[in-house]
Amino acid sequence: QVQLVESGGGLVQAGGSLRLSCATSGRTFSSYPIGWFRQTPGKEREFVAAIRRTGGSTVYADSVKGRFTISRDSANNTVYLQMDSLKSDDTGVYYCAARSSPVYSRNPNEYDYWGQGTQVTVSS
Repeated sequence: QVQLVESGGGLVQAGGSLRLSCATSGRTFSSYPIGWFRQTPGKEREFVAAIRRTGGSTVYADSVKGRFTISRDSANNTVYLQMDSLKSDDTGVYYCAARSSPVYSRNPNEYDYWGQGTQVTVSS
């Protein structure tokens, strides 16, 4: 079992920055690739970014590429999502998730463990 807790959400003006944290506990942190997803009311959960077990390989949605950075701190069992140049379209509830597989995925249905989410609101 893996437990995930997100934090760092809030209200920010367009063009601003936020850093989300995903604190993990339970089974060995380094065993799981971690993904970030977001969701707004009435829409499906959307892939944002993911990082592989070793932390050296990352993948991003086209909509956030060049603005968001995912990283992991193995010493603190935490994954971060640095979000810069935020836009109103980035508004949503952000979730981190862990997958019981060696590789990351863009499909939320392929992740096994989820956090409770943190709200990000970008005002224009």
